[in-house]
This record gives sequence, C-alpha cells and structure tokens, in this order.
Amino acid sequence: MTRTGAGHAVDGRTSDERAADGRKGDERPAGGRAAGDIGDPPTGPRTDDRTPTPGGFPLTGPLQRLTQRVRAFDRARPLAWDGLLTAFWVLFAVLDVSTGGWRTVAVDPTVSGHLVLAMSAAFSAPLLWRRRRPLTVLLVMAPVSLVNVWTGAMIQASFLQEIVVFNIAVRQPVRTLAWAGGIVLAPLVIGSLRSPDPWNTLFAPHLYALAFAALAGIVVRTRKEYTEALVDRADRLERERDQQARLAAAAERTRIAREMHDIIGHNLSVITGLADGGAYAAAKSPERAAQALDAIGTTSRQALAELRRLLGVLRDPPAEADRTPQPTLDDLDALLTGVRAAGLPVRLHRHGTPPALPPTPGRQLTVYRVVQEALTNTLKHASPDPSLAAEVTLVYRSGVLEALISDNGAPRSDDDASAGSGQGITGMRERASLYDGTLEAGRPGPATGWRVRLLLPLEDSPS
Repeated sequence: MTRTGAGHAVDGRTSDERAADGRKGDERPAGGRAAGDIGDPPTGPRTDDRTPTPGGFPLTGPLQRLTQRVRAFDRARPLAWDGLLTAFWVLFAVLDVSTGGWRTVAVDPTVSGHLVLAMSAAFSAPLLWRRRRPLTVLLVMAPVSLVNVWTGAMIQASFLQEIVVFNIAVRQPVRTLAWAGGIVLAPLVIGSLRSPDPWNTLFAPHLYALAFAALAGIVVRTRKEYTEALVDRADRLERERDQQARLAAAAERTRIAREMHDIIGHNLSVITGLADGGAYAAAKSPERAAQALDAIGTTSRQALAELRRLLGVLRDPPAEADRTPQPTLDDLDALLTGVRAAGLPVRLHRHGTPPALPPTPGRQLTVYRVVQEALTNTLKHASPDPSLAAEVTLVYRSGVLEALISDNGAPRSDDDASAGSGQGITGMRERASLYDGTLEAGRPGPATGWRVRLLLPLEDSPS
C-alpha cells in the first residue's frame, strides 16, 4: 500500500447474513460450523421431482399414489392417454346404441339407429383433440348436439361435451370458458323450442352438468396454480439459501484475509525494524543486538500464536478451537510496547470520559486494528530518522469515539510499497463502515507526516 494522496470513504454497512442451514439433510454440530462452510457453499444435486409425498392416511395414500402414476403417465405420453380415453368413450357410446339403452331416455325412440350411431361417434371421437383444440371440438359437436335435440334422440353421449368444458376450465382463460358454455347451451335452447316436453327437461340436466364440469375444472386449476406457486416459492427459497451461503462464505473469507493482513503485516514490520536495528548495533553494542534478537523471537511467537488461533477456528472442531478473545482497547498498551521495541517512539493520549457501558467488542477490535495498521504503515513506509515519532490519541465524545494516529515521518526514497496490493487503508475503511464509521487517511498538509482519523459511533443507528 502506497502512502500517497489523501483518501476518504464512507462505505455502506456490509451484510452479516449467515446461512442458517445447508441443504436438506445437512446436520451441524451444536454451536459450530458444518464441514465445508467456509468457501464451500452447498452444491449438492437437486431433485426435479416436486411431487409431494403422499400422507400417511391409510385410505387416501393409495389413491394419491394412483393419481400420481396416472398424471406421470399423462405427462410422459399425452397422446397415448388421449387415445385411451377417447377409445373408452367411443366404446361406451357404441354399446349404448347397440344395446338400445338410449331409447330409455329418448323423446322419440323411433330415430334411425344409424343416425344415433353416427351422432355417438361424433360426440366421442373428437375427444382425441380436446386439449389441443378444445373450442374447435365443441364447434364440431354443436351441430350434432342440435340434431340430437331436434330429432328427440337425446343420447347420453351428448354429455361428453362437458369433458371438453372441464379441460377448457383447467387450461383456458375464463373468457374462453364463457364462450364454451354458450356453444354447449345454444343448440339446447334452439332444440327445446321444437320439443313438446317442458324446456327444463332438456335444458336443466345439461345446465347442471355444464356448471359441475366448469366448477370442477376451476377447482383443479386453482389447486394446480397453488401447487405451482408453492414449488416456485420453494425453488426461490432454495436459491436464496444457496446465495446466502455463498455470501456468508465470501464475507468470512474477507474477514479472515483482513485479520491475517493485520497480523502478518504488523508483526513482520516490527520484526524487520528490529532486525535492521540489531544488524546496525551488532558491531558496536552486542548487548543491544541480543535485545533485538530477543524482541524478534517474542514478536514471532506472538504472530504464530495469533495465526494458530485464527486458523484453528477453521480447522478444529468447535469444542477444541481456541477461544482466546479478540484484542480490545485494553490491549493498546501492549501493542504500543511492541512498536516502541521496534524503534518507533509512540505516545498515547486519552481525552474525554469513556461511556458507562464500554464499546462493543467489535468496535474495540476495529479501533485496535486501525491503530495497529496505521503504526505498521509508519514502520514500513516512513523514512528512518532519529526524530521519527508517532502519536495515538483517543477522544471520547457524546456517542462517538475518535481515534487519531499521526507521525512526522517522510516517505522513503526507495519505498517499494507500490508493489503491494494497497489493502491496508481499504481494510481499515471496511472495518469502520461495519459500524457506520468514517476513516480519513492522508497527509495533514504540505509538511511531512501521515495521519489516520477514525470516527466511530458507539451506538448503532436506527437504520
């Protein structure tokens, strides 16, 4: 990260969404993560069978399973199913004619048998196209229905029109259903004008059958649309759950990368400063060189301990993971002691009265990491000079904590920070934005030096 130019950013609050569960069947140990949570969102196979499992009721279970098999056969071979249904009704119509059963309800039993057979076939055969061309099928049946009423044959096959009406109610708009009702009833109205019997003996049975078929189709259609809506909602929830898992994994990776950057960057900078100082003092003051080596060992062990704690959370089971708390404001003195040992004089000032309730652990960690990163940048990028020094100032105001970290150093002439990724200030701003805070970083003026200013609300905003 290069110390050039001033920057100021106010980022929006980052989401801490966590996926509560993985896919169905995943079990999480109590109080911990399931294997593969970090960077490995659920990608198990999905099933395309959205048919609900039949209930455990002894009577409805077999019926539901039979209905599912029939529907599955219909979806797989619709033409074969239509052919079977049409053949059944054609056979039924032919048997009604051959046995003379139609005469029991006929107004005029003397109608020619050939005419009755032709009308029965005309009512039943077009059912093969009832789903593809339902209105056309009704229009073909309409003149046959008129002849049926006009001659007084009144064959039972005329009620097969209601099957077409049912299909229209299930699949077509309501306007089409209204047209279908008109096509079915119009021949009955015309034919009833010629019949000597009261009109309701011809018209009423078909009207009731039409109403029943239409209502049954509407009920089936409503249930079908409701089921599709539930399936669609389940699909969307599953996609959202997978997306939340991916977001949670990405957020966790970002948090871990930020922590590792702070830990490794700071401690390596301290070690580098100690090593340079020890090499300089080795020839003139072996005791100072030995002290530098001791400080390098201490800093290295601290860095390794922090890395083990951070990575142990990912590797170890929850019961075995290290539960060492994250750094707080009380650990600033230890941090500054390590920085002073690396050769950078640092003074700490506190102003104002701390609130009765201390800041949340997350806010304290944010202040600690910002101070750590700012001092690390001073060690890395400031030109070595005997007068180089830094100051850390914490100011408590009403509902706000201000942290000001400044130094008086000039940039190194051989600074190779441009080769870095520039994630230090970005990470500090991200930490500040988590709590609606702001962070400014840059030179305070034309003079040398560098300043980082953090403003962090101590309470969450209503939003």
